Amino acid sequence: LADSHLPAKLINGGIAGIVGVTCVFPIDLAKTRLQNQRPGQQVYKSMMDCLVKTVRSEGYFGMYRGAAVNLTLVTPEKAIKLAANDLLRHHLSKDGKGLTVFKEMLAGCGAGMCQVVVTTPMEMLKIQLQDAGRLAKLVATNTVPSRSFNSGAVVSAPRAVSATQIAKELLLTQGIQGLYKGLGATLMRDVPFSIVYFPLFANLNHLGKPSPEESSPFYWAFLSGCVAGSTAAVVVNPCDVVKTRLQSLNKGASEETYNGVVDCVSKILRKEGPSAFLKGAGCRALVIAPLFGIAQVMYFVGVGEYILDNSPLNFLAA
Repeated sequence: LADSHLPAKLINGGIAGIVGVTCVFPIDLAKTRLQNQRPGQQVYKSMMDCLVKTVRSEGYFGMYRGAAVNLTLVTPEKAIKLAANDLLRHHLSKDGKGLTVFKEMLAGCGAGMCQVVVTTPMEMLKIQLQDAGRLAKLVATNTVPSRSFNSGAVVSAPRAVSATQIAKELLLTQGIQGLYKGLGATLMRDVPFSIVYFPLFANLNHLGKPSPEESSPFYWAFLSGCVAGSTAAVVVNPCDVVKTRLQSLNKGASEETYNGVVDCVSKILRKEGPSAFLKGAGCRALVIAPLFGIAQVMYFVGVGEYILDNSPLNFLAA
C-alpha cells in the first residue's frame, strides 16, 4: 500500500463520519425536505421552521429518520473516499515534481468516483426515510401521495417503512439498479465536490503551517476543513437538488416525475426558476462544514493511530 498510515486514516475517517453524522443529521433532514418542496406546496418556510415542525409532529427522534442507514454506510464511504484520494495523491507525486493543483484535482476526482458505489444506495434509502414526514404533512393538507415505479402502477404510500423494507422492495421490483437510481446525479455531485474540496483544503491548510516541516495548528485544520467543505457544498448544490428529486420515489399528488438528469434540470428551470437549484444550500453548507471540520480534527488528534498502537494485535506483533 502507498501509505502505512492508511488503516489509521480509515479509522479516523470512520469515527469522524459517525460523530459528524450524529451532530448534523437533523440539518441534513431539513435539507432533503426543503429540496423536495414545490412552489405552492410549501410545508416548511426555512430550516428552523422545518426542524421545529418535525419535532412537534414526529418527536425528537423524528429528526433522525434515516440516520441508521447513514451511520452504517458513512464509514465505508469515508474510508473509500480517503483511501482513494491518498493512494492517487501518492501515485501522482511519484515523479518527484510534487503535486500540482491539477493533479490534486485528479486525485479528488478519482476519490469521488470510487465513493459513489456506497453513496448512491445510502442516499437513495436515506431520502425516502427523511422525506416521509413531509409527505405525511402534505397528505394532512388534502393531497394524496403516490408511489410511482417505472411500471406506472400507483400504490398509496405506506405508513412507517424501514430501510430494509425499501431496499427489499427496490431489489424485487427493479433489481440492483433500483438501489442505484440517481447514480449519474450522485457522480455529478460527488466528483466536482471532491475536485473542489481536496485541493482547496490542502492549500488552505498549507497556509496555516508555521514552517514547511511543521503541521498547521489544530484550529486551523478544523477551519480549513469547514471552509473547504462548505465552499464545495454550495458549488455542487444544484446537482444535489437534482439528485434528491431523482431519488425520491414518493411524490405528492401534484409533484411531477422526472426521467433522468436532463429532464429533471429542464423541468425545475421551467417550473421553479434557477433559484430552485439553491434550495437547501445553506443547510448543506451547515451539514458539510462540521462534517469535514470534525474529520480533520480526528486526523489531527490521531485517534486511529492511538487505537492501532494500543490494540491487542499490536502487542502480538511486538
